[in-house]
Amino acid sequence: MNDRLSLGSRGMRRSAVGAAAGLIAKWAYLLFLLGFALIPLLWLLVTSLKTQGEFLTYPLSLPETPRFSNYVTAFQMARLHVLLINSIITASFATVLNLSVTAAAAFVLTRQRVRWAPAVNGVILLGVLIPIISFMVPYLSLVRAIKLYNTRAALILVYAAINLPISYFIVSTFMREIPRSLEEAAVIEGASSFQRLVRVILPLSTAGLLTAGTLCFIYAWNEFAYALLLTSSSAVRTVQLGISFFNTQFRSDYPAMFAAIAVAMVPTVTAYVMLHDRIIGGLTAGAIKG
Repeated sequence: MNDRLSLGSRGMRRSAVGAAAGLIAKWAYLLFLLGFALIPLLWLLVTSLKTQGEFLTYPLSLPETPRFSNYVTAFQMARLHVLLINSIITASFATVLNLSVTAAAAFVLTRQRVRWAPAVNGVILLGVLIPIISFMVPYLSLVRAIKLYNTRAALILVYAAINLPISYFIVSTFMREIPRSLEEAAVIEGASSFQRLVRVILPLSTAGLLTAGTLCFIYAWNEFAYALLLTSSSAVRTVQLGISFFNTQFRSDYPAMFAAIAVAMVPTVTAYVMLHDRIIGGLTAGAIKG
């Protein structure tokens, strides 16, 4: 009997030690990933407050005196305010256009009786699997054909179109799960299709729309390749592209260039920090319901 109790106690201790070791390993791994993500960001912020000499001599040290004047220099040298305005306009209008088309398409294909809905739905979702880079030549040809090259409108249309498949997948998943009884009640009250969409479907799909809109905005803000392909003047360049073009001017002042990069990161980081719960919740719900 005592032997059995001894064996049982040893087994419990081993289980407790194993659980503790697993917990320590998990937190060590998570802390490693956190450090891997945050250390470059912290280094960027610290470097943006150094002098050029401090950066070249002691790149990993803290600045003796923080130089916030580097941010003023960044705005003056790169006309950062113009680049930021271009990015805000482009990303905002692309997001609005993307959600407008997505909401309408998802409503028709998931809430209405459309004969070819499954086929159209499959074609749209197929766009998620196609590499974005493969659309560069067709988009350039279309933009030149409709005389929109080197305009914000070209970037707005392209960014809205590129994000359409993933936005449709997220929004349609939410719309598909809305009880039809709610829509039938609106029909009894005499609501038209547009009224049902605006008053019933969209309010109940807010989480999906917010998730899709945030992802579209972040993509449009950070995108570089299509901005380089479809624009040629500084008047319409976005902030990500503009900073790269001003690299020669920053060559003798790296801290000012890092200051410009830090400013360019603020909108997307802020948006994600404020909305990350909704974004993760929306993606998780879509994965479960899909």
